[in-house]
Amino acid sequence: MTSEIHLCRAYDACRGAQTIGARLLVDRLWPRGIAKADLPLDAWLREVAPSAALRKWFGHDPAKWDDFTNCYRDELEQAPVAVGQALVWCRKGAVTLLYGARDTRHTHALVLRDVLRELLQKERTDA
Repeated sequence: MTSEIHLCRAYDACRGAQTIGARLLVDRLWPRGIAKADLPLDAWLREVAPSAALRKWFGHDPAKWDDFTNCYRDELEQAPVAVGQALVWCRKGAVTLLYGARDTRHTHALVLRDVLRELLQKERTDA
C-alpha cells in the first residue's frame, strides 16, 4: 500500500481547502488566530515538530533552509516515538500534514513529509 502524504496550511484548511485522509497538525504551537473548534483535525502531533530552539534559530529565513533541513532531520532521527506516531497514521492511509508557516517552500512539513516517505519506502523494501 502506498500512503499519500499531502500538505496544507492550517489557515487554508480552516477556510475549507480540501484535505485528504487524516488531518495531522505538525506544529509545536497552535496556529495563531485559529480557534481550536475551527480547525478540522484528527491529531495534533506536537512532538514531531522542530524543537523550539531550532525553530527560533531558523526564523523562516530561506538562506538557512539547507542547514535547517539537516538539523531537523537529525532531530527526527533522535525522536523515534514521535516519528512513529506519524507513521502509524500514514500506514492507515492518506494523511494531510497541517502547518502554520506562510512560506510553503521553506516549511518543516516538507522535510517531515520526505522523511515519512523515506521510512515508509524502507519498510516496503525491507518487508
